[in-house]
Amino acid sequence: MAKVLVLGGGFGGVVAAERLAEQFGDEHQITLVSRCRQFVFYPALVKLAFGKVETADVSFDLRQTMLNRRVNFIEAEVARIDPFERTITIAHGEVEGKLPYDYLVFALGRRMATERILGFYEHAHHLLNVGKAINFGKAVKNLHAGRAVFGQCPGARLPVPVYESAFALARHLEEKGERERVRITVVSPTTLEAELGDATAAAAIKKALDAQQIEFLSNLRIESLRENSAITSGDAISFDLLMLVPPFRGSSAASYLGITNEEGYIHVDSTMRVAAQERIYAVGDCANFDGPKMGHMAARQAEVAAANLAAEIEGRAPVSRYQHEMRFVLDELYVHKDLSTNEPATVRQGPFWRWAKQVQEKYWEVLHS
Repeated sequence: MAKVLVLGGGFGGVVAAERLAEQFGDEHQITLVSRCRQFVFYPALVKLAFGKVETADVSFDLRQTMLNRRVNFIEAEVARIDPFERTITIAHGEVEGKLPYDYLVFALGRRMATERILGFYEHAHHLLNVGKAINFGKAVKNLHAGRAVFGQCPGARLPVPVYESAFALARHLEEKGERERVRITVVSPTTLEAELGDATAAAAIKKALDAQQIEFLSNLRIESLRENSAITSGDAISFDLLMLVPPFRGSSAASYLGITNEEGYIHVDSTMRVAAQERIYAVGDCANFDGPKMGHMAARQAEVAAANLAAEIEGRAPVSRYQHEMRFVLDELYVHKDLSTNEPATVRQGPFWRWAKQVQEKYWEVLHS
C-alpha cells in the first residue's frame, strides 16, 4: 500500500485527493493535510461582500468531505519537506513531527507578501478570506460619495476579483441611486493587455469598463499606502475606499529545495511532476506558470497530477498533460484564452454567461462538498 500525501486544502489539493480516491479506492492510503478544516470557495467572496450569498454558501467542512471520500484528513501546518527521507515536518496542528510518504502532491498555494507594501493592513481591504470579504462589504455599505479604487500590486496575478468588484460596486450604487456620487477607478501595475496576455480580451474588458463609467489607469505600481492615499512612483492616488490584491510569493515550505524560481514558484513539467524530484507533483498557485492564477487552472492541474501519479504507482508512463488556458466570466463577458499559443482569446457577451457562471459555481460546490 502506497502512502500518498496531498498538502493543501484549496482547489488543487481537494481535487487531487478526490481524483486519487476515485482511482485507488482502498488500495492505497491517501491523506490530505490542510492548515484549515474549512474549504473556502474564493470565487464567491465578491458575492459575499455584496450580500448576494451567506457565509455558509462559500465554505464547507473539509474533514467530513474527505472522510466521505475515504481520504484521511489532518489539520496542521506544513513546515518543510525532505525529499530524500520522503517525509514532511509538521510544526503545529493535530499532530506534530514527521509524516512519511511514498508520493507527494504539493498544493500549498502561495503566501501574501504584504511586507512589500507599507501600510497594506492598515489602509486596504482585500477579498482573500471570509472575514476580510465581510469587512469590505461593511465598508461598501458606508460609501455614499467619493472615490473607490480597485487594483492589484505587482506580483499579484489575480485580476478577476479586481474587475468583478468594480462592476459589482457600480451595480450596487446604481441600485441605491448613488452612482453619480462615487468615482470608481481600477489601477493596474501594467497595461490591461499585459495583465491578461491578450489584446482581444483587454479590449473587451476596457469597453465594459467604459460602459459602466469605470476609470482605468495603467502602469501604476502601488508601493505604499497611507490613510486615504495610495503612493505610486512619484505620485499618489486618493481614495475613500480601497480594495487591493497584495503581492504574492510561493510557499516557504518549498523555498529551500532548489526547485523554485526567484518568486518561490515550483518548476513543473506538463505532467505536473516537479523538476529534478522523484515522486513529487505540484499543482495550483504554487506551480510556475505564466499569466494569472485561477481556480479552474488549479483544478485541471490536480486532475492531471492525479492521473499521472496513479500511472506512476502502477508502473505506467504519464497518461495526461496540462494545457495552460484562462477562462473567466466578468459580469456578462466570457473570455477564453489558450495561454500556450499566440491565438487571440475567444470573447462572448450576453446575460447567458452571468447565469452560466452561477450554475457552474453551484455545481462545483455541490459536487465537492
